[in-house]
Amino acid sequence: MKARVHITLKQGVLDPQGKAIANALHALGFPAVAGVRQGKYLELDLGNADKATAEKDVRTMCERLLANTVIEDYAVEVLT
Repeated sequence: MKARVHITLKQGVLDPQGKAIANALHALGFPAVAGVRQGKYLELDLGNADKATAEKDVRTMCERLLANTVIEDYAVEVLT
C-alpha cells in the first residue's frame, strides 16, 4: 500500500520561496503567473492491510511529525 501526502502552507502564511519562484518565472518570460505557493510531496510505502487503518496512521504521522499544523495544511491519499 502507498500513501501520498501533499503539505502546503496555510492561506495567509507568507511564502518567500513561492515569491522567489514567481519572480524567477517572470524573469524567464512567464508574466501570466500571478502567484506561486510551494509545498512538500511525500510518498510512503506502507505495510498496512486495510486502507482505513493506513489513512488513520498517515494522518497521525502528519499531525505528529510530517506537517507543522500551526502553519501547514496537508492532504492524504492512500492507494491500494
